[in-house]
Amino acid sequence: MSRNVYILAIVLLCGFACKKPYTPPEITVNYNYLVIDGVINANPNGVTTILLSRTKNLADTIKPAAENGAQVFVEGETGSSFPLGAQGNGVYNSAPLNLNVAGKYRLRIVTKDGSAYQSDYVSVKQTPPIDSLSWRQDTLTKDVLIYAHTHDPSNQTQFYRWDYVETWQYHAAFQASWGMNGTRIYFIDPYDQVLQQYNCWGTINSTNIAIASSEALSQDVISYALVNRVKQNAEKLMVRYSINVRQYGLTREAYRYWQIIEKSTQQTGTVFDPQPAQLIGNIHCTSNPSEPVIGFVSASFVTEKRIFIDHKDVIDWHFIDLSPECGIINSFQDPSDFLHFPYPDTAWAIYYYQSGGGMAISRKPCLDCRRRGGTNQKPSFWQ
Repeated sequence: MSRNVYILAIVLLCGFACKKPYTPPEITVNYNYLVIDGVINANPNGVTTILLSRTKNLADTIKPAAENGAQVFVEGETGSSFPLGAQGNGVYNSAPLNLNVAGKYRLRIVTKDGSAYQSDYVSVKQTPPIDSLSWRQDTLTKDVLIYAHTHDPSNQTQFYRWDYVETWQYHAAFQASWGMNGTRIYFIDPYDQVLQQYNCWGTINSTNIAIASSEALSQDVISYALVNRVKQNAEKLMVRYSINVRQYGLTREAYRYWQIIEKSTQQTGTVFDPQPAQLIGNIHCTSNPSEPVIGFVSASFVTEKRIFIDHKDVIDWHFIDLSPECGIINSFQDPSDFLHFPYPDTAWAIYYYQSGGGMAISRKPCLDCRRRGGTNQKPSFWQ
């Protein structure tokens, strides 16, 4: 959901006479505009999730700053108001809601510095089911391409957007039966699902833009809409990969907004790239009307579908973990202090004991898969 933060330069550039790469001076200025990302979920008992962050300069390599401490509300045009609770890292969730699908809704936000924002009221957009998800490997790059297929028999949707959550199983370089607490060593049963450190699951939200339209077609049918690309040899298909795709129906105005975002994030800075005046969302700063706000709030039913892909199903997939290098060295162990780790560098841990009193050790990320960002607890949906 961080895709919007890359578009701040669009808001400020002006036209140039010739086509050549251009690095605008504005990208070095800290504009710190609010970015609002999320959809008002109209599903029965649907939970609305909104992400608030701040823009960053195009040249910055740091992640965009989360906007914490805000008050966020879903409001109906008839006066209803539903607060969203802060979850941390700029994420705000509602309780399960049952909205009137014939009504109109907006977001209202007050940040911790007292700035006030609100979106335009929007009608609830129906969304048909995802018919299926499919995938194939690109014949040249060997990347895995994932597609969505859908249709609306009533021909009412026409404009679609998808996002997704990826989850993948991976494992440590070595399967150790010993863990460490400080310098103390303890036994780990490799079949203990709570303590084991070999199998982990990573999860990440989508950051790319995936949209499609059937407006120019005689029927409201979308086939082979590219939702995601998994690069060849990525860790995500080291063992098993899953993607849960969510589908949203859009209004024409929302679709055009996402088209501009898509072009802006996929192209480099030339004079034929989208210009700032083209980026018009439906969110406004009511306390400072001249302040730009990044985002477009929609209200929509959400449909979703999940697929799994196994490593054995792809060809020429050879994940190599190069960071850190997983070497093994031998260290002497005093038999009288069997459960004390003797090696002075605490970035290393025990792999296994050797005969004669020694131990083989390796770097901790090579022995404990959790140190690469995942969890060792299998997700409830994992098959």
